[in-house]
Amino acid sequence: MSDLSRADRFELRRREVAKKILDAGGDELLIVTGLGSTNWDFTAAGDCDRIFPLWGAMGGAVPLALGLALAQPMRRVLVATGDAELLMGMGSLATVAVQAPDNLCIAVFDNERYGETGMQATATAHTADLAAIAQACGIPVTGTVRDDAELTAAMPKMLTQPGPCVFVIKVRAEPLPFILPPKDGAYLKDRFRLALLGEAGIV
Repeated sequence: MSDLSRADRFELRRREVAKKILDAGGDELLIVTGLGSTNWDFTAAGDCDRIFPLWGAMGGAVPLALGLALAQPMRRVLVATGDAELLMGMGSLATVAVQAPDNLCIAVFDNERYGETGMQATATAHTADLAAIAQACGIPVTGTVRDDAELTAAMPKMLTQPGPCVFVIKVRAEPLPFILPPKDGAYLKDRFRLALLGEAGIV
């Protein structure tokens, strides 16, 4: 039987990981965050106009980031999402493998929980291995990160190595205060387009 409390003891803390990714990515990194906890994590790390947070649309973060990566092949695109959100849209991994944008990285913050509905265990607390699923879909660069040393080793691959890549980052299951990004969808869209395309992006 699986140890359903193991995520309570994971070494990596999600907001520290988000801060490291945001700081290491520099001003050129485009970030899409999946609904729920990764939105709060990256807002806590430093909300900025290069981050596009999804409100709702569970399962939509990877498809949106895939479209962005294909449209902006000269920019690095990182989607930070959770295990529950990716499980909802797992077929998107197959599409990413087929389209194969080498500028796309998927960072899965896996706390093995449905964080927004009561911390119920997800399939990754049992037998599901999202990195293995990504590899089986044909994504060439995959890995699971469990501690700070592994995160340090994975960061250059996440941010610079040709992909697409998927890194499952095992983060502690812990209650954290909400630090919310703006909720106005039109504002978020215009803010991101302005950062990406300049004034031409919002006319």
